[in-house]
Amino acid sequence: MEGAVHQFGVSGKLTMNGMLMFDRETDTLWSHITGEAFKGPLKGAQLSAVPVTHTRWREWVDQHPDTKVLDKRGSYGFDSYYQSSRKGVLGSTRNDPRLGPKELLVGLRGQSGAKAYSFSALADQQLINDSFEERSLLVLFDEKSQTGQIYDRTVDGQTRTLELLEGDTALRDAETGTTWDRSTLEATDGPLTGATLQLVPTTYSFWFGWSDYYPTTLVYGEFSGSSKGPSSEGPLDSVVRRPR
Repeated sequence: MEGAVHQFGVSGKLTMNGMLMFDRETDTLWSHITGEAFKGPLKGAQLSAVPVTHTRWREWVDQHPDTKVLDKRGSYGFDSYYQSSRKGVLGSTRNDPRLGPKELLVGLRGQSGAKAYSFSALADQQLINDSFEERSLLVLFDEKSQTGQIYDRTVDGQTRTLELLEGDTALRDAETGTTWDRSTLEATDGPLTGATLQLVPTTYSFWFGWSDYYPTTLVYGEFSGSSKGPSSEGPLDSVVRRPR
């Protein structure tokens, strides 16, 4: 930030179930959900999000066999929290009935709002040509590996409309007939060969967590006239120390 590199640590504090980080240079607290400086000398500053992929190890290592892995000095075991009804350490701040509290989703934050794509909706549509805040998007989902990714589908200033080809390993755009590799989103055959769709930064979250931080979020598949929404408001600046 402003030419300075900051080192971060875990503060041991939470806000709406989200971990608060601190930077060692200024002791400012930062939200790991939003990347915003929460309290301290840098309050209001914003970290830039980096696109990542959330997927199963087998799918990842098949594509990236030279991947380095964090050594936890133990196994990566099963976490029963995903199957439980428990909503974080604190419980939800709001109670938004549009999705189930523990529904997993891919969340997208825009310039002025946010949008959520639930796994249940994506399971019915592996590929979605969508738009949000005047940005043309391609949403891809693989139910087996629970991999959800969002790409900008604008190439050379033109919006591309994509569809899955037979076998689901490649895509084709309607405008030029170019074929795109599903794993890399690189154009492999056709007029746009060599072009690549850019991955957009997203957040994997449970619905109760996403709706706590983004109470006015849009939900993919939701009727625009729906009257459903958050049933209660909670404090945005509450902080508690994680139980030890």
